[in-house]
Amino acid sequence: MRVIPLRSEVSSRGARMLRTALGGDIARWLDEPDVIEVMLNPDGRLWVDRLGEGLAATECLMSAADGERIIRLVAHHVGAEVHASAPRVSAELPEGGERFEGLLPPVVAAPSFAIRKPAIAVFSLADYVTTGIMSKWQATALAGAVAAKKNILVVGGTSTGKTTLTNALLAEVAATSDRVVLIEDTLELQCAAPNLVSLRTKDGVATLSDLVRSALRLRPDRIPIGEVRGAEALDLLKAWGTGHPGGVGTLHAGSALGTLRRLEQLIQESVVTVPRALIAETIDIIAVLVRDGTGRRLAELAEVRGLDAAGEYVLAPLPSTTGDHS
Repeated sequence: MRVIPLRSEVSSRGARMLRTALGGDIARWLDEPDVIEVMLNPDGRLWVDRLGEGLAATECLMSAADGERIIRLVAHHVGAEVHASAPRVSAELPEGGERFEGLLPPVVAAPSFAIRKPAIAVFSLADYVTTGIMSKWQATALAGAVAAKKNILVVGGTSTGKTTLTNALLAEVAATSDRVVLIEDTLELQCAAPNLVSLRTKDGVATLSDLVRSALRLRPDRIPIGEVRGAEALDLLKAWGTGHPGGVGTLHAGSALGTLRRLEQLIQESVVTVPRALIAETIDIIAVLVRDGTGRRLAELAEVRGLDAAGEYVLAPLPSTTGDHS
């Protein structure tokens, strides 16, 4: 009698094979709690991004053949094709849930990939103060904004820590009695709210816009979202601004004003006329993260105070230099 392995056993075996294929160095780094991301450049050099230390080159080199083998194995595991006509693969690695982005020629000179770990430990706002990423006053202001059900956007460039700060804010949300319906397209956000429904997009099945509309029918008190990146921006603004305040979301932007301009661009994917008044009325707080030579820090914390007579956004910086803000 032939025993047919269970699908879960096959999946687990494939996950172990994939982990082995990554090699001892990468597997070890992914197991280290302070490692955020591991990257392979086309020149074969492996780089590691660590909490508190930033991005640094390692002494390890990987051959182009090994890099390509890893990318092809990941593609095979998720049922995707990768070749010269389709030279990129985006995937979520099994078991650990790491986010994988791999590229092959001709879009790069040689195989290149990035493996980004999901957040394991949730940092509190107090942890941010201890590590010097934000001041005590900024942490107090953010905690107060969550308690007052303000709509908060956490913004910054790539790898500035947007998701990590969002998780810290969600820890504050979890301390309330609110019903939370959380929406994301990649498993990154963590919320310990006792009354929680997590929704996730699926290609060809449900978009972020679809899930925002579904969330409204689930009787939410708050609707956090992983990242605002497309036409769902308008649906989200309507939801946050009409009876469901206290939202938290992330966006790629470099400043508070740039955040509002970016929202306008995203909304224009849905409508011709940008509802600037809706943006100004709905978004309350913008937290801008940066990463520079000194590490990650909260560079700007601003409050949106509507529009002026000319229809321009009024932003009020929430400074960390007044009173005891240590």
